[in-house]
Amino acid sequence: MARAGLSRDAVVDLALRIIDEEGAAAVTLAAVAGRAGVATPSLYKHVRNLAELNTLVSVRVMDELADRLREAVLGRSGDEALRACMAAYRDYVTGNPGRYAAVIQAARPEQDEMAKAGQRVIDIMLATFRGYGLEGADAIHAARCLRSAVHGFAVLESGGAFGLPLDLDASYALLADMIISGLPSPAPRP
Repeated sequence: MARAGLSRDAVVDLALRIIDEEGAAAVTLAAVAGRAGVATPSLYKHVRNLAELNTLVSVRVMDELADRLREAVLGRSGDEALRACMAAYRDYVTGNPGRYAAVIQAARPEQDEMAKAGQRVIDIMLATFRGYGLEGADAIHAARCLRSAVHGFAVLESGGAFGLPLDLDASYALLADMIISGLPSPAPRP
């Protein structure tokens, strides 16, 4: 009954397919094993338990998000970089609502891989804020505010919570304007 080519990455891929099709709550070791065509105990060669699988899924999703953010801000600075970062974040969440909902939002100390993946996202935001001359605690506060605003808007949007018939893109542009207006003027490019 063992399926050739099953690996840790393949197990995560299968879990992500389940998430994309049925939502995060549908991910169980039995469901993943069924997709793999193996008995559930065969998965223990690749993941210790469901908690580890959930962590690995979170790492993969955060890596995907970080890659999108990096691509969006690359070669940009100031307001252009911040708007691109916000757009990429929103696009990822609304395009992958199940994956994003599956992310463990706060890594525990034993989830070192998860903490590193989350730090990649934060580092991109911190780099974006350097264009405004923000460093250290000021940049961290700004990144927290940005993450809160973008996360909240995108999660509400992907959940269908904005029921009034107004353009969501206009609302999101206003959110970006509000965030930008609270920042110092971008540092001039050399």
